[in-house]
Amino acid sequence: MRTRKRWIVTAAATVALAAVALVTWTGVAAAESNGGVRVLPLGDSITEGTQVPGGYRIGLWQRMAAGGYRVDLVGSQFNGPAALGDHDHEGHPGWRIDQIDANIAGWLRTTTPRTVLLHIGTNDILQNFNVAGAPGRLSTLIDHITSAAPAADVFVASIIPLSNGGQEAAARTFNAAIPGIVQSKVDAGKRVRFVDMHAALTTADLIDGIHPTATGYDKMAATWYAALRSVPGSIGDPATPTGSALVSAASGRCLDVPNGSTANGVQPIIWDCSGAANQRWTVDGQTLRSVGKCLDSPTGATAGAKVQLWDCHGGANQRWSVNANGTISNAQSGLCLDVSGNATANGTTVILWTCTAAANQRWTLR
Repeated sequence: MRTRKRWIVTAAATVALAAVALVTWTGVAAAESNGGVRVLPLGDSITEGTQVPGGYRIGLWQRMAAGGYRVDLVGSQFNGPAALGDHDHEGHPGWRIDQIDANIAGWLRTTTPRTVLLHIGTNDILQNFNVAGAPGRLSTLIDHITSAAPAADVFVASIIPLSNGGQEAAARTFNAAIPGIVQSKVDAGKRVRFVDMHAALTTADLIDGIHPTATGYDKMAATWYAALRSVPGSIGDPATPTGSALVSAASGRCLDVPNGSTANGVQPIIWDCSGAANQRWTVDGQTLRSVGKCLDSPTGATAGAKVQLWDCHGGANQRWSVNANGTISNAQSGLCLDVSGNATANGTTVILWTCTAAANQRWTLR
């Protein structure tokens, strides 16, 4: 059995540096383990990540890593890219509620999760499988989960939109029953929470009318993360963020990843220093990392190009020199981190510019 013991904050960056993010693993494999809070992603192909291997688990893992949470994703299935630090899950493409229910007791015995993320019911609609009975099947499944894992927090999501009009109408009817089902469990003393995932996406976020695009999956990730953070202990307690702040000499403000976004291509800004994880930068060799991503100079960048966050791959455009005069220069482009227009206001973007050592190009690690 392959076991990895590591802190989640280190894991996301380490795995991302080890391989290009396009590399994926699929199928069943020996479980990864880091000793963190055990979270079971449970459902169908949308949990598995059909169309975008890893699905919402990529963005969720990266947000938890950036937030300092030590989490161990669990399940009998295994897939996703290198940017996903833990590939375990219990997502089964094509499965309905009854099929998940038939296996849930064994999975829970094996994985012993502290937290369960349940998104199921889409295939009941797509297969037109006794749709009127789907809420009742969901209620029974939740009962089986809470009986087998009474100490676990169970987050039950409404299913995401469907492009087909008739199927979407059926999905809305099914979703409308879920808050009442969840409330009945809460009233019975069960640790069950409702997550409105349907409201987080639109049909524009679907790649094939059923499964999300990468952006849609990231919206799911953000919704799960917000729900988890609202319940103390569901993903443990965040560790103190690691790394240092990069403070601009011109403004005294910090290099900041807007809203802690983990999307490739996000452009850093300057903002009042807060000590938050999205303002902490780790110097690892010649890379500068925050929120599980690497500071990156776009290929072929010229003066005025944006600097950005991207999956770590070790290329020359992600190698930086922290110079004695306070500038930070890129190995590939030779350009320096520059606060655009020498401005000092919160939200000013950071770009690449010919190195001058002016105050808006000087940074202090602290």
